[in-house]
Amino acid sequence: MAEGKPQQSTYKGWLYKWTNYLKGYQKRWFVLQNGLLSYYRNQAEMTHTCRGTINLATAFITTSDSCTIVISSGGNHTFHLKATSEVDRQKWITALELAKADAIRMLEPDSDEEEPDKADIQTTIKSLGSKLEDLNTCNDLIGKHGNALQRSLTELEQLDGAPDISGKVKVINERATMFRITSNAMINACSEFLELAQTDGKRWHKMLEHEYNQKLKLQELLEQLAKDQNSLEIQAKKSMLPSSPDNPGGVASGSDEDDFEDAVDYQEVINIPTSKQTPAHRRTDSDISFETKLFDGEEYSTESDMDENEGADNTEVGVIYQTKNKKSRKKQTKTNQSEHGENGNIPKNQTALIPRKQRRLLIPPKPNYSLNLWGIMKNCIGKELSKIPMPVNFSEPLSMLQRITEDFEYSSLLDEAAECDDSTEQLAYVTVFTISSYSTTINRTTKPFNPLLGETYECDRMDDLGWRSLAEQVSHHPPTAALMTEGRGWKLWQEFTMGSKFRGKYLQIIPTGIAHLVFEKSGNHYTWRKVTTTVHNIIVGKLWVDHHGDMDIKNHKTGDNCHLKYYPYSYFSREKPRKVTGVVTDSNDAAKWVITGTWDTQMEIAQVLQVDESSKRPVFATGPKRLLWKRVPPPPGSDKMYFFTQLAIQLNEPEPLVAPTDARNRPDQRNMENGNWDEANRIKVQLEEKQRTKRKKMEAEAEAALKKGEEPPCHKPMWFERQKDDVTGEMIYMPNNKYWTCKESQEWTGCPDIYL
Repeated sequence: MAEGKPQQSTYKGWLYKWTNYLKGYQKRWFVLQNGLLSYYRNQAEMTHTCRGTINLATAFITTSDSCTIVISSGGNHTFHLKATSEVDRQKWITALELAKADAIRMLEPDSDEEEPDKADIQTTIKSLGSKLEDLNTCNDLIGKHGNALQRSLTELEQLDGAPDISGKVKVINERATMFRITSNAMINACSEFLELAQTDGKRWHKMLEHEYNQKLKLQELLEQLAKDQNSLEIQAKKSMLPSSPDNPGGVASGSDEDDFEDAVDYQEVINIPTSKQTPAHRRTDSDISFETKLFDGEEYSTESDMDENEGADNTEVGVIYQTKNKKSRKKQTKTNQSEHGENGNIPKNQTALIPRKQRRLLIPPKPNYSLNLWGIMKNCIGKELSKIPMPVNFSEPLSMLQRITEDFEYSSLLDEAAECDDSTEQLAYVTVFTISSYSTTINRTTKPFNPLLGETYECDRMDDLGWRSLAEQVSHHPPTAALMTEGRGWKLWQEFTMGSKFRGKYLQIIPTGIAHLVFEKSGNHYTWRKVTTTVHNIIVGKLWVDHHGDMDIKNHKTGDNCHLKYYPYSYFSREKPRKVTGVVTDSNDAAKWVITGTWDTQMEIAQVLQVDESSKRPVFATGPKRLLWKRVPPPPGSDKMYFFTQLAIQLNEPEPLVAPTDARNRPDQRNMENGNWDEANRIKVQLEEKQRTKRKKMEAEAEAALKKGEEPPCHKPMWFERQKDDVTGEMIYMPNNKYWTCKESQEWTGCPDIYL
């Protein structure tokens, strides 16, 4: 029988070791000490001759049957061992595992003072586990021997002849002895298990209490850091000179023309001058320069390279990017007057000839409300963003329906794309349009309002921008919004839904909906999905937004495709912050256009003239670059208005004759915009409670219908219906073409009562 206690790393005893095929297993004396397993022929050899040793720190311990143990340290250095019983094998396994853990810890570098406590916990857990395995083994043996004893007693009762009784009694005595030995082993194992648990229970309780106290201290520290950060930012703003920019501390860094020569990560772009190149197409340093600001290597913010004074002269939102084709503009206006009155989608009286409505240029300034961010967010880690009850203090006075409508700020890119005869060039315009929608997020770190189920938003900008849109919240869980936008020669519809998780340091938003775009003239049908958005420094530091991932925009009619790469920000990367690159290819995968730039400043395209594939990575020779889009600077004082663009300022402007479910009629959002945040928070709670009560009622009705074998009732959108898309084969919400007719007659019967 082995000597020593299994929970210690020192253990001794007899085992049978495989020697060779002639002698088979031979009895040897094994000693486990200091992470080393050594063996001898007998105990006397311990003083002078060791037959073999294995270091358990790098060894693998396995078992194949009830008594066998295999220990291997790689190569041919392997011990094949057998114990005398299952219980003895389990004791050896436990001792070996504990010794291996000790040996691994000895190899680790110096650790802090808490490491021994953690090691003790692991050791105790393993010991308790081994004891539990002993109990299970003993329990199996008791059951086995008990059944054998019962069978023997049954056989004894059935015997009639006396000669056989003595033999059976002997067998019964042997089995009863085995049963008694196993029972005693189980009792001893139970005693050891209980003793070990009682000994370490108090110590574990103290360690748990210590960890809890440490958690509280860390929470207080984080909260204090957040307060200090806020105080420092306030002091910094107060100490700013009047002539300082809105984003203090930024260091302007002009970028060379060569900075935009990079293409997709696996390609290199070469700009070859051609006879077609004109001074109008040449870029200057001022065209591509932008400012970057780093904070301790972890956070950054940017401001556009454009002077803030430019925004004072350009308050017309429709003029978005630099165009050099005035002829196409005139042609486009004529096309709009003739085509849009006959396509059945946009009435003739809603053309660009309608007098423009005077729209607001300002909203009430954002009040300075202080709030304990950590106190709210610490219990939200790991939860879905849409399920977190957030006060309006972290929001902006816009609904998510209005936020996705804001994607059309640079809709003039689609107007130009509608006039393109080359499908690959049209795809380049569409691609830049998808990128431009992210430019509004550079300083927008606030959260839009989660729309209520049945909430809608219409935006009719036919008089100045040439498009109108309708959005509706069609599902609550998962939160899904449907949107349809009609423009000058194009239609765009999309289903916006997302997955999001708060991880403490950052918040990640992963859009899962798909967008469709169709041009009436060419019939080209495009689809794409948005990339991942991450908001950094949620608890401590200055919030900043980054977009990253891959995006594919596909033309389902021609087979053209554009693969985009949004580069994630990294302090250690040489890549330009917020960089985006892409290549437009035709149906034969031949590169046609290269797209380069940053999603917050500007994007350029260049036609591919030649491709050199002699090296591992294709090298593109391109013509002159064309500036396709440049971000319009925010209006003066935008930092006091949630960093809204001019279009965003106008999205929530009160407007008559809209549906009663329109987001502009939402009372909590309206109170927030007017600066009444306390009232907005109070109303927001009431609206969410009203929605929650209605949802519970629908769930109860659905459950009752299922019990009756009837079809359960479900929410049906007012202006959209679920259909199968003919191109992609996926189900998507499409408009039922009733809204604009109902608006004209002001027939809003059937609209849900979602507001107070």
